[in-house]
Amino acid sequence: MRTEDYYKEILRKYWGYQDFRSIQLNIIQSIAEGRDTLGLMPTGGGKSITFQVPALAMEGVCIVITPLIALMKDQVANLKKRHIKAAAVYSGMTREQIITTLENCIFGAVKILYVSPERLASNLFLTKLRHINVSFITVDEAHCITQWGYDFRPSYLKIANIRQHLPGKPILALTATATPAVVDDIQDKLHFRAKNVFSMSFERSNLAYIVRKTENRAAEMLHILNKIDGCAIIYVRNRKETKELAEFLCNNNVKATFYHAGLADSIRDERQREWQSDKIRVMVATNAFGMGIDKPDVRIVIHIEAPDCIESYFQEAGRAGRDGEKAYAILLTNRSDIARLRKRAVADFPDKEYIRKVYEHVAYFFQIAVGSGYGMAFKFNIMKFCRNFKHYPAMVEAALRILEQAGYIEYNCNDDAKSRVMFDLRRDELYRLHNNSQLEDKLIETLLRNYNGLFVDYGMVDEDFLSHLIGCEETEVHECLKLLARKHIISYIPPRDEPLIRYVQSRELTERISIPYYIYEQRLEKSKERTEAMISYMTCETECRSVMLLEYFGEKNGKRCNMCDVCTSANDDEDDMEYAIRRIMEYLSDGTPRTYKELRDFDHKIETNVLANALDYLLSEEKVTTDGIHITSNNA
Repeated sequence: MRTEDYYKEILRKYWGYQDFRSIQLNIIQSIAEGRDTLGLMPTGGGKSITFQVPALAMEGVCIVITPLIALMKDQVANLKKRHIKAAAVYSGMTREQIITTLENCIFGAVKILYVSPERLASNLFLTKLRHINVSFITVDEAHCITQWGYDFRPSYLKIANIRQHLPGKPILALTATATPAVVDDIQDKLHFRAKNVFSMSFERSNLAYIVRKTENRAAEMLHILNKIDGCAIIYVRNRKETKELAEFLCNNNVKATFYHAGLADSIRDERQREWQSDKIRVMVATNAFGMGIDKPDVRIVIHIEAPDCIESYFQEAGRAGRDGEKAYAILLTNRSDIARLRKRAVADFPDKEYIRKVYEHVAYFFQIAVGSGYGMAFKFNIMKFCRNFKHYPAMVEAALRILEQAGYIEYNCNDDAKSRVMFDLRRDELYRLHNNSQLEDKLIETLLRNYNGLFVDYGMVDEDFLSHLIGCEETEVHECLKLLARKHIISYIPPRDEPLIRYVQSRELTERISIPYYIYEQRLEKSKERTEAMISYMTCETECRSVMLLEYFGEKNGKRCNMCDVCTSANDDEDDMEYAIRRIMEYLSDGTPRTYKELRDFDHKIETNVLANALDYLLSEEKVTTDGIHITSNNA
């Protein structure tokens, strides 16, 4: 068994840290001992260290399962910079690229392999897995496996099956947000051999949670940014708002840019670099921004609207103040939010008869007869489907998700399927080409300079990046690539914007489609409960915001933060004596005896004479006792 010093040496060698934080070492030792382990670590808690360090300490390959392709790529790139052998397998790679990566795992050229959950069940992956020496399995974003959670993904339910192929190998599940029910369900769904949970406190003592009512959110956002210095993230609900609010801030002398999943990778990467290097102060973004972002000095996170649930809000707000300095998580709200949230809670659950109708119409759309279709996959043009059958896209999406969860189809919306190009001609033949336009020649030259291997296999290319290099519009690059393909100079696979629908069982008669209670009614009820918890957080004006969040995640006896809007408002209403008495009793509530100096130092708002008077009162009322040196609460 490796020693604590051995793990610390790995930490120092590859990351430069002198010691582990909080429960990191406990998790590392647990998984190294071969025990199934669940690590509950809020945003910024250092989850990655808990599997990366033991992966380097143990023989074999650590398989890391995560649904976030962008995060996979980011993690692999960061590990390679630290000279750690890492790789990833995900949608968008060619079969040859996947085979090469998996064979590298077999021959010991990879220590950490990132895999999307959908890839686990593929015959290719399972065939290669038999020959890979696996050290342990890590499941990131583990809350996705449970229908009690806020981000349930059916593909996660298949993860436990991999344990049949790797008997005896331990599993490490990690999540940043989980209620007690979710914690239990994660262990059950992953077939833990024994319950084993390590949990950090969700308390963020440096983070002031603020809820502010306003009818003009943009103006209030600007007011906050002008009042509080430092780097900021502004979270909004849709892509259109990201651009509008960024332009509003720029027009008001605040350096800002915007970010969402619809932007090209090159643009997203560039904007993220500008923000992380402080060339841009404010990032206005959808929730696509944040995963894997390691910027410790974010001073403000503002939500223009409330997220659907406490879990999402806590995770996004927690990106502020990771350096331990004071920071602010501010939620802007107004009278319309409650009705909007409640409407959104049921939007993902259309009527069951409607779901059956969508299933039937999809079969008509693809001309699938009853009893056929098993294993068949189709590109799904949702806009054409909606036009043909008079549906609304959002409701169709919701129906397809439920049909997927019920086991009838797989609905794969893959934003990562980029364009691919391969040259049909040899390099020397390109130089003998005539009659090409200036743009065609420039594009060929740019492809040759910026992409390797295009003469032997397809490579992913980015039209937006190419247009930036050439100095033309993205649409011109797209048309030019199609023209070069028609001339048989290149083979070109355009980006696949359309999702895929795959039948995982033969088409059923519509009336026999069954939507189980646990898929529909139970999840609908949970959705409503999460919404009501979010509304309570927004509207409560009597309970400390921090205490409310802690209680939601199962932490009882949380102390008032004295920083949130509720606490500071209550403090304003108290006189100095009342405030001192309340704070002394809070400080002594855990039963630990404290010296007078400790009482004096723990809250500098309390004047020395007020502290002395408050202690005299508490002693006379026998609420505290003293042995002449220490003071102890009688109520603890």
